[in-house]
Amino acid sequence: MADTTPTLSSSSAYSERSIRVLKGLEPVKQRPGMYTRTDNPLHIVQEVIDNAADEALAGFGKKIRVTLHDDGSVSVEDDGRGIPFGLHPEENAPVVELVFTRLHAGGKFDKGSGGAYSFSGGLHGVGVSVTNALSTRLEVTVYREGEAAHLVFAGGDVVQPLQRRPLQSGERKQGTTVRAWPDARYFDSPHLPLGELVHLLRSKAVLMPGVSVTLANEKTRDTKDTQTWQYKGGLKDYLEQSLATDPLLPLLEGAGFADAQDDSFAQGEGAAWCLAFTEQGAVLRESYVNLIPTVAGGTHESGLRDGLFQAVKNFIELHSLLPKGVKLMPDDVFARASFVLSAKVLDPQFQGQVKEKLNSRDAVRLVSSFVKPTLELWLNANIEHGKKLAELAIKAAQQRQKAGQKVEKRKGSGVAVLPGKLTDCESRDIAHNEVFLVEGDSAGGSAKMGRDKETQAILPLRGKVLNTWEVERDFLFKNNEVHDISVAIGVDPHGPNDSPDLSGLRYGKVCILSDADVDGAHIQVLLLTLFFRHFPKLVDAGHIYVARPPLFRVDIPARGKKPAAKLYALDEGELQAILDKAAKEGVAREKCQISRFKGLGEMNAEQLWDTTLNPDTRRLQQVQLGALDFAATANVMTQLMGKGEAAARRELMELHGDAVAVDV
Repeated sequence: MADTTPTLSSSSAYSERSIRVLKGLEPVKQRPGMYTRTDNPLHIVQEVIDNAADEALAGFGKKIRVTLHDDGSVSVEDDGRGIPFGLHPEENAPVVELVFTRLHAGGKFDKGSGGAYSFSGGLHGVGVSVTNALSTRLEVTVYREGEAAHLVFAGGDVVQPLQRRPLQSGERKQGTTVRAWPDARYFDSPHLPLGELVHLLRSKAVLMPGVSVTLANEKTRDTKDTQTWQYKGGLKDYLEQSLATDPLLPLLEGAGFADAQDDSFAQGEGAAWCLAFTEQGAVLRESYVNLIPTVAGGTHESGLRDGLFQAVKNFIELHSLLPKGVKLMPDDVFARASFVLSAKVLDPQFQGQVKEKLNSRDAVRLVSSFVKPTLELWLNANIEHGKKLAELAIKAAQQRQKAGQKVEKRKGSGVAVLPGKLTDCESRDIAHNEVFLVEGDSAGGSAKMGRDKETQAILPLRGKVLNTWEVERDFLFKNNEVHDISVAIGVDPHGPNDSPDLSGLRYGKVCILSDADVDGAHIQVLLLTLFFRHFPKLVDAGHIYVARPPLFRVDIPARGKKPAAKLYALDEGELQAILDKAAKEGVAREKCQISRFKGLGEMNAEQLWDTTLNPDTRRLQQVQLGALDFAATANVMTQLMGKGEAAARRELMELHGDAVAVDV
């Protein structure tokens, strides 16, 4: 009898050999996007700069020098204590070698009075090891305890072991120099954005009064391109120089830090800040935690906002300034505030390795507890200035409440006033014009830079749009986002049996552009609900589209005569197809670099254009009713979006939850 036992092909076999353990710096090389920004090498250079700044923050070192060299390398010098280069008592390897070759190795885990760094930005121990992993070459020279030590890495591995020698006459006695050659394979662009680097270094000088920060550019051979920043006035000088318009009040500067007797926070924790209020123009807002720029804000900014609101609210109540019927909200006080905030947190928790946002919950209470009493004291000592600030906040509250009460479209001279956040296109031909409703301000910024200005408009949306399925048409415009969408597209809300005036339609394509994750899908559903319920004729006429941004980017190295390529995949299925095709062309799976986009905000303008905006390469899906008629579709939508339909929704999910899509 023939043997009919089923067998597994080698490609589908799953055994002990299928499990691969990544060692050393391999995880960084396999998934660089998990550890750093991959649009350019600035962040891996910033990791080295942050280490030098941490030395200054700890009270050691007064100079930081960054040099851009002719060969594309970057060096960072400091006069701090120097990285120890003796043997580690447990690992039996030079400590400086461990710092650059081991993930989660560093001197910043041991917090408190016994640690080498009480306050620092680096807490994961993966900082400069990531710089090493993603550089073709990295050289380290340490000056310490009468000796100079030097070692060299290539691709993260030691190629020249540690060599020690006595200090020569004229050499500095202490400090560290790191010179790195970023590996272009891991970045969309190998070039450092000079503007961002200058801003980073300048901010370090601002936040560390008395410390000299220098940037030298050898590429130009021009001594004028050597810039040095050293501030004695700190945050106040910086904010004054950066404001676009004159402030309404004198700048409010303050600081507060916990002492040894504080029961709530560690000694030294606290914040320094400077606030300015302007009646018009753009506001400037910058925040830092232990000198690390937090461009996405976080809980320390929430603490500043809360402390400011409580102080102003108490001042208004004390002097009976609030008109009857006006309710003050934090946004009313904060709307016209520009600030620079520098927080010191003993053990900060950041969102991701890039550290763009602070997540530490206690930071709200920490910052607020110092801001509130300091501002209250200032306001009551400067009553006339306090009343001006109160007037500004009350005016904002009245405008907000008035806008909330209006349910009609705001108009001026009979023409709808376009939303201020709409970046319009130049063309007036609706056959070619497109508007993208973009999730989030950061993605909106990339879209504005990457779009075709002639035919593409951008309308950023903040947060998740209101579920409008059960909202009456007369109350729609209480929601600012819905109001702005209606004004931007030039069509009023209507029902399925109405005959709306579509002559005012400003765009032939209204495109929903949200992240490729679950939250993005939720926003997509909420917007589709809005259009189906209140703008059904736009759906009928084929004006509504859904953009489909990719979830993955695959970097495939050169193979044979084919050059290296960057490919994008919408989902896991497309990703596997790309990898399978690469394998057939002789490129092993491990040689393909895979990056996962956490959101549209991670894409730079060029990537967003290539994948989502360019009519020649994008995926744009037209929204249609499909096989069901309007009534049947409305029934399904009621089950999905109705407030009292939990049981029906659960049944629908149990029946169709594993389907890719439900045809509605």
